[in-house]
Amino acid sequence: MEAPAAPHSRAETELTVTSPDQMRELGRRLAKLLRAGDLVMLNGELGAGKTTLTRGLGEGLGVRGAVTSPTFVIARVHPSLGEGPPLVHVDAYRLGGGLDEMEDLDLDVSLSDSVIVVEWGEGKVEELTDDRLDIVIHRAVGDTTDEVRHVTVTGLGERWAAADLGVLSA
Repeated sequence: MEAPAAPHSRAETELTVTSPDQMRELGRRLAKLLRAGDLVMLNGELGAGKTTLTRGLGEGLGVRGAVTSPTFVIARVHPSLGEGPPLVHVDAYRLGGGLDEMEDLDLDVSLSDSVIVVEWGEGKVEELTDDRLDIVIHRAVGDTTDEVRHVTVTGLGERWAAADLGVLSA
C-alpha cells in the first residue's frame, strides 16, 4: 500500500496596490523575505506592473544597475552592492522551451546563489524548483487610466510553507 502523496505546501496573500509607488514599495517589502536560490514568477497583463515591482525588489536587495524590462535582452544580472545575492531578471515572453532556453542564456551567475525573477514564466520555468513565489498582478484592461492592481502572492513548497506573507501588506 502506497503512502498518499504529501500535499503541496502553500501560503497566500492578496493585496490591492493603487499606484506605481506602492508597487515599488511592495517590491522593497518582498525583498526582505527573499534569499539566494529563490524563484519569483511574475504574471499579469502588459502594463500590470511586473517590472515596477521588480524595480522595488532590486532596490530592497541593494543591487547595482537600473532595473528595466529585459524584453529584448531576455535576461539581466544585477550584482549585489553589498552582501546580498544578485538579482537575475528574466523576461520569458519570447522563450518557448523553459529550462533548456534558460540554461542557453549562459547567465554569468549560479542560479542557486541568486534571486531569480521571471516575468511571463508560467508554463516555462516551474521545473527550476519546487519552491517558488507565484505573483499574479491583475489590472483593469481597456481604455482606462485606473492604477489599481490586485496582487495575489502565492508561496509554493516547503520554503514558503511557514512564511508570513501578510507582512507584504504592512
